[in-house]
Amino acid sequence: MDTPNAADELLNTAKQADPANAGALTRAQLTPEAAAEPQGQDVPGHDHAPAATPAAEEAGPSPYVLPAVSLALLLAGLTLDHYQPGFFTPTVRLLWYGVTFLLVGYKVVRSAIQSIPSGNIFNEFLLMSLATIGAFALGQYPEGVAVMLFYTVGELFQDAAVNRAKRSIRALLEIQATEVAVLRNGQRLVLDPKQVVIGDVIEVRPGEKVALDGTLQTERAAFNTAALTGESVPQTKQKGETVLAGMINQDTLSQIEVTAAFKDTKLSKILAMVQGAVARKAKTQQFITRFAKVYTPIVVGLAVLLTLLPYFIVDDYVFRDWLYRALVFLVISCPCALVVSIPLGYFGGIGAASKAGVLFKGSNFLDVMREIDTVVMDKTGTLTKGVFAVQQVVAGPGQDPARFTALAAALEAKSTHPIAKAVVQHVQPTGPALPVENVEEIAGHGLRGHVDGQEVLAGNTKLLAKFHVAYPPEIDQLIDSIVVVAVAGQYAGYLTVADEIKEDAAQAVQELKAQGIKTIVMLSGDKEAIVQRVAKELGISEAHGGLLPEDKAAHVERLKAAGHRLAFVGDGVNDAPVVALADVGIAMGGLGSDATIETADVVIQTDHPSKIATARRIAVATHRVVWQNIGFAFAVKAVVLALGAGGLATMWEAVFADVGVALLAILNAVRIQRMRF
Repeated sequence: MDTPNAADELLNTAKQADPANAGALTRAQLTPEAAAEPQGQDVPGHDHAPAATPAAEEAGPSPYVLPAVSLALLLAGLTLDHYQPGFFTPTVRLLWYGVTFLLVGYKVVRSAIQSIPSGNIFNEFLLMSLATIGAFALGQYPEGVAVMLFYTVGELFQDAAVNRAKRSIRALLEIQATEVAVLRNGQRLVLDPKQVVIGDVIEVRPGEKVALDGTLQTERAAFNTAALTGESVPQTKQKGETVLAGMINQDTLSQIEVTAAFKDTKLSKILAMVQGAVARKAKTQQFITRFAKVYTPIVVGLAVLLTLLPYFIVDDYVFRDWLYRALVFLVISCPCALVVSIPLGYFGGIGAASKAGVLFKGSNFLDVMREIDTVVMDKTGTLTKGVFAVQQVVAGPGQDPARFTALAAALEAKSTHPIAKAVVQHVQPTGPALPVENVEEIAGHGLRGHVDGQEVLAGNTKLLAKFHVAYPPEIDQLIDSIVVVAVAGQYAGYLTVADEIKEDAAQAVQELKAQGIKTIVMLSGDKEAIVQRVAKELGISEAHGGLLPEDKAAHVERLKAAGHRLAFVGDGVNDAPVVALADVGIAMGGLGSDATIETADVVIQTDHPSKIATARRIAVATHRVVWQNIGFAFAVKAVVLALGAGGLATMWEAVFADVGVALLAILNAVRIQRMRF
């Protein structure tokens, strides 16, 4: 078995066109040690053959052939032993079962031998090799074959289970287009997406995947976004709106102007996050791996003592009997169920979350998400749609509404804030663009710059107060969001802007409360009156408005100092520091800024706040399944180990305690993929 870095394997999977040909994630790849190994290095204790290509896998024999032949020979041998005891001579019997054993045991024994020079001695390969070869030495041929056969079958079932768990993540990895049609100099060229530059216009036919992020140049088109967001309802985009790589064009020949290079598309960044998630291990995984490293050599030592120590204690000591007990003890002690099912459980949780439109950047964040007792949320873009529209334009005394709004729109065009976009969209200048210079964005206040030779301020009333510009005091009493404008140091007027609450925002708050989240806080830079109105509609008891980014950070630090384990949910650039400060930072991946998405630990690809509760349900379910496996594996092994040491368990019970428990634990872990969240 070739065992490259798990993240590299996912990357390789993304390059394969046929998901059925993707290589299975082996047991070694599920451990932190394997995830840390450089690509291309040999892994002690494993085969050193190069990874099979998809074509080679398709052409090669099924991995089930040799185990099936071995099983047939084993059953035939047992039948002949029972019904025709004289059929086998001692030599023929040894050869018969020897061939049966080698069909399934050759690679395991070879891996055990290859692991010795590197010092990686105490592993499952050594345990299985010692136990089965020892059984042959004692003449227990069928039992030796059975242990190795069922161990191999367990490995195959394990690979099948892991592939099932990988399917949803693999589907995400395979949505990148491998070629794109580019319109250059009147020609339609088919290129690799990496060769396309910003500003190129690409053409996407109905049914094709969008290869790069861009803005739609066609008047209207519908796109299937299910691969990115998990939402089955197509989105209709209008000219000028953003289209993301990975979306599928539904019905219209569309032209899109590229706005991001291939490596900078949101899809590429999501894929990088998925690949990194495999290597980030939860504390439970790390503990089990450390435990196995100590546990396995201790068990081998106990097996040696179990063989030799009774010589000094028992009167009727028979070396053969006590060696058999020690071999049974070794088989039982193999930590397969723990080493495999626990990482598989977390991997399944990440896969289930990605299928639901939630991306965990590591299994460690599944654990932390389960532990949170407080959720702090930004308002705009998180609980509200962040799609603003200008409702009213009010000019100051002696001011021309058209002039001051044109100046404000020219300045706001330099900002990515949703309110700024609303102002720009409302004005939609038809004349030549006004020159803008020396733009300064003042966090929590607004913008300052020179437009058409005049100094312009556009933001909230705190901005005007900061630069000592007088404005009518009644503006402070307005509830709606406003953009106040000053030109050449004089108040010029204001625009009112309205936002809408997301349809599932109230549902998100209710579900979080139902899950036992006692403290839900809303923080916003918007006006206090608006924040309190939204909080009342959503059922949030604690809300604070008029906050600067440092004020949000102060609130989060206060909650953490009080002992809260909290998640912060945001979408704006100024939310990135607070996202990083929280125990779990959650970013809205659709409307969210790149800085916030990169800083966050969890990304909600659908921008639906109700997915916060979904993410926590998945985290809780994953934790429950993982600890079910730990408890079950330890309980069964403890009982059968005691029976084996006392001579009351045979190799057949040992097989159940090892392979049987591992299979049951794997099946339990796979349940996460079938759960509805």
